[in-house]
Amino acid sequence: MNKAKANKPKDIFDTACIRARRGKGQKLAGPDDDPYLLIRCAEDAVERILDINRAFSRTLIFANIEISKLIKTRTEYKLGHIICVDHTNHTNGLDLVCRETALPFAPHSFDLVINCLSLHTVNNVQHALMEMKNLLKPDGIFIGALFGGETLGALRHALYETEDTLYSRVTPRVSPMISLQQAAKLLQSSGFTMPVSDRDLVQTHYTNMRSLFYDLRRMGETNALLGRTNMPVSKRFFEMLTHIYTRDHANNAGKLIVKFDILWLTGWAHHKDQPKPLKPGSATTRLSDVLGVPESKF
Repeated sequence: MNKAKANKPKDIFDTACIRARRGKGQKLAGPDDDPYLLIRCAEDAVERILDINRAFSRTLIFANIEISKLIKTRTEYKLGHIICVDHTNHTNGLDLVCRETALPFAPHSFDLVINCLSLHTVNNVQHALMEMKNLLKPDGIFIGALFGGETLGALRHALYETEDTLYSRVTPRVSPMISLQQAAKLLQSSGFTMPVSDRDLVQTHYTNMRSLFYDLRRMGETNALLGRTNMPVSKRFFEMLTHIYTRDHANNAGKLIVKFDILWLTGWAHHKDQPKPLKPGSATTRLSDVLGVPESKF
């Protein structure tokens, strides 16, 4: 067996399903629609762009078109020529449709690459990160956001308990999520310099389970795992799921508490003039002198 194939991670996501569900989510958009998490992610991306003390000549935005439009509106004067892409069946407003792991651009084409809320449904995240790094010019910047860690953890357990109670089995219904530490390690091993990772832990409230599921469909975030069950959700299943979730994760007003964990990744493409970390033992000032305290020996 070819060694590269043997080491390739096993696919867990149905990419065709993801593309279709993102498209359907976009078609649900209405004039009074308020996709809170999409807007929050876009506004956070805008803040991070504005914090960078430089302008860009060519920018790639890989995101839902609503996120892309908000970023463009707020920061267009800094981004130069902008190309908006996504992996979706709904092409309205996009310049191109493509996958994160097969970006159809020449190396070193952009000095800023932004990816918002798609990497968590990629079968090979490191491959996608390396693809995006290769698109950057020297000293170009990557900014990425993905759902991770604690996202929908309570819903995952409620679904498992419901299915086990009704059918004495458990099938995957919520995607596995990577932790902040895993994401940071992937960013570094993908070849980015000066990697930075942080998180935005968002707690939201829903009046009922239907409103939560609507938001997930709206974002294209419903179950797209290859191992998902094809059995439709029955009324009995939905009622028990609602009972279990409300029992364990409702506030005093009866609203459902739902957590989303947005991981943020920032990294640079290598450039010879970038600051380099000091070598161990190269410090010329003692920490005790800086703090103004006597030095203690252990």
